[in-house]
Amino acid sequence: MDAYKLMKDLRLNYEQEVHYLPKETGLSLIESTTQDDSRISAKCRDAKVEDLWSLTSFFGYSTQTFVLAVNLLDRFLAMMRIQPKHLSCVSVSCLHMAAKVTEEECNVTPGDELIRIGQCRFTVSDLNRMEKIVSEKLNFKSKAITALTFLHLYHQITLSHCTDRKETLNLEKLEAKLKACLCRISFSKAKPSVLALSLLRQEIEAGQSEDMLEIAYHIQRHLKIADSELLLWSERVARCLLDYASPECSKPNHKKLQWIVSRRTAQNLHSYRIVPELPTIPEGCWDESESEDSCEDVMSSGEESLSSSPGSDAEGPYFPLHLRRQKHRQHLHA
Repeated sequence: MDAYKLMKDLRLNYEQEVHYLPKETGLSLIESTTQDDSRISAKCRDAKVEDLWSLTSFFGYSTQTFVLAVNLLDRFLAMMRIQPKHLSCVSVSCLHMAAKVTEEECNVTPGDELIRIGQCRFTVSDLNRMEKIVSEKLNFKSKAITALTFLHLYHQITLSHCTDRKETLNLEKLEAKLKACLCRISFSKAKPSVLALSLLRQEIEAGQSEDMLEIAYHIQRHLKIADSELLLWSERVARCLLDYASPECSKPNHKKLQWIVSRRTAQNLHSYRIVPELPTIPEGCWDESESEDSCEDVMSSGEESLSSSPGSDAEGPYFPLHLRRQKHRQHLHA
């Protein structure tokens, strides 16, 4: 793709990104919620995004699927008032919706398998009903312009002008850093174009390429991104990535995730298709008169997070820390 076409696509996506941003007031409400509250807190949301990351890796889904799932989840949570017990159903529904958009049909995991591997306590009917609810509340906008959209465009534009420096700008590494940032709700407040440019500049500055820095500067001027805004998010990105850059972790492993579990857990997984029947989701559960919509009685309580389930064979500095720690403790007994 020539440089002119790339810059044209960049401008078009920049003009449309505002339509796919979560409501900032809703995100701020989540951030201000305490763990003891009956609503979703930032810590609760971040844990579920890490769960989505592990499921994405387990099923071999692309980064695009993960990023879109997080976008759908945050847009929904920012406009809906739901209880923590419903979050598993909402998050898995968003992942299933994203996979249907970005993956080949033959690679989309069936709903029952997604529920079983995720050890979720709801049925396929619950999953289908929740997908319908999420789609309706998002006005059936299952596709989105995300930070990954801009990251790919920036990467192509940069390399189109620096063909001899491809090895210094690794797209997989940039994607891994983006996923690490998205595990924190605060980055959902950033404009995708700004977050992606912050990641690009951080990587270029680490490689000390003056030519690439000049290209990044021209991209910033082309999109009219303020220096203060870019500096703010660049600093936040740097702080976030420091948390994931522990010395004992190797380079991110992009192989399909494999779980190592005990015999008893394996037996539970095989028998997990027997799910207690749950109440039907009421059709008229949305109260439009409230300043924020609410979602009550959609699911029964007692859902669990993957964070509290048996560990994953997760590797890499950008994989959720609790999964990396658990990998050393889980072994398959004969």
